[in-house]
Amino acid sequence: MLKLAPVLIAIAYALLMWRFSVWRTAKVLDAQSAPLADREVLALARQMAEALEIPEIRVHVFETEAVNGLAVADGRIFLTRGFLRRKAAGEVSAEELASVIAHELGHVALGHTRRRMIDFTGQNAVFVMLSALLNRFLPFVGIWIANLISTALMARLSRRDEFEADAYATALLVKAGIGTGPQKSLFRKLEALTRGAGQGIPAWLLSHPKTADRIAAIEAAEARWGLPSRG
Repeated sequence: MLKLAPVLIAIAYALLMWRFSVWRTAKVLDAQSAPLADREVLALARQMAEALEIPEIRVHVFETEAVNGLAVADGRIFLTRGFLRRKAAGEVSAEELASVIAHELGHVALGHTRRRMIDFTGQNAVFVMLSALLNRFLPFVGIWIANLISTALMARLSRRDEFEADAYATALLVKAGIGTGPQKSLFRKLEALTRGAGQGIPAWLLSHPKTADRIAAIEAAEARWGLPSRG
């Protein structure tokens, strides 16, 4: 039992930190967001809600200049103010923002929020066990190697979630009559907006898949469904 104590402590600590993170994120989102008012995007959200046969998709605007989208476990979807400013400037379209909403819905529908709690606790347990083992043979650098391995594991799991959410979004956008063109075009734009970020970092350490791989996965789905590849 004593041998398991470090692992149990790591899991308990991870659970505590995850719950605190969820609570803090909810507080910040509630304080710094408001329901989306953009009519074009709301109309597309209604299209997707009808395709899903649900009453509505709750979309809010989070007041930050970062270009991002996120979802919380209660089903709310958030677009950042930075994303809405890009639309106002003509840099992204309403349909491209709809693809962000569809992607974030995928995270909610596929249970990624809950699964990431398990992944996070697992990462901490792996780190503690590897640290204890490697430090016996590689003093000082053992902890660094353990952190590298556990971080790579978490990045791989995150990339898996992103591919799954992309696939969900692809199916929803097709069903709603929006199509996959905006999804692919937004990926290309985001890569241009973040050019230089992540260069020099091995692909297996990146938490998001490469843009080319994400677009290839969408086009593979189009081929399976017999759809013309557009965008």
